[in-house]
Amino acid sequence: MHDCIDHSNIIIRTETPADYRAVESLTREAFWNRYCPGCTEHYLVHKMRKHPDYLPALSLVLEREGQVIASIHYTRARLIDEEGREKPILSFGPIGVLPALQRKGYGKALIAASFERAAADGHEAVVILGNPDNYVGSGFRSCRKYGVGMEGGVFPTALMVHELKEGALKGHRWVFRDSNVYEVCEDEAAVAAFDAGFPPKEKGWRPTQEAFYIYSHSQVVRD
Repeated sequence: MHDCIDHSNIIIRTETPADYRAVESLTREAFWNRYCPGCTEHYLVHKMRKHPDYLPALSLVLEREGQVIASIHYTRARLIDEEGREKPILSFGPIGVLPALQRKGYGKALIAASFERAAADGHEAVVILGNPDNYVGSGFRSCRKYGVGMEGGVFPTALMVHELKEGALKGHRWVFRDSNVYEVCEDEAAVAAFDAGFPPKEKGWRPTQEAFYIYSHSQVVRD
């Protein structure tokens, strides 16, 4: 990701209700046909704001010249150690940037600002599922390096960890448990009904969909 933005020309702030529709629209633009024909991420943003795991204080927008061009949304998640003890952590997604402004550093700036706020609030770690190409530059590392996996000892390639407090996850093996808010996207009829309220867009195939399939169906098998 190239950081060529003019930081004097942007504002990063907490999302407000006045931003909701603009954020849903930019999220739709950012994700359309990226991971599947069409997208569900704008519906997820719409629904997650009322979910108990949603963290509005860490859900930020980035303005450039008065226009909201990027957003990030956080939820609570948890890790379970070998003895069944639970550790509260954070997760984020979706994070979206208008397509014409992607790969310029806006998403990276949002992540950095959200990390500062999260650390100041006492949070110790962030775990996400995503394309490593997009996140290692923001300090994320493979889940395997922190002993964080899924049920059954699986370490997905797409599962990444960033410690906000150094050593916070050291000395344990962890199982990642995400918020169930992401399950709302499984309701295809509800997604379609919500999407009908936006201007029509053509669904289609892009190479990013195959890359997503590969990342989401692979795992790290050795340290």
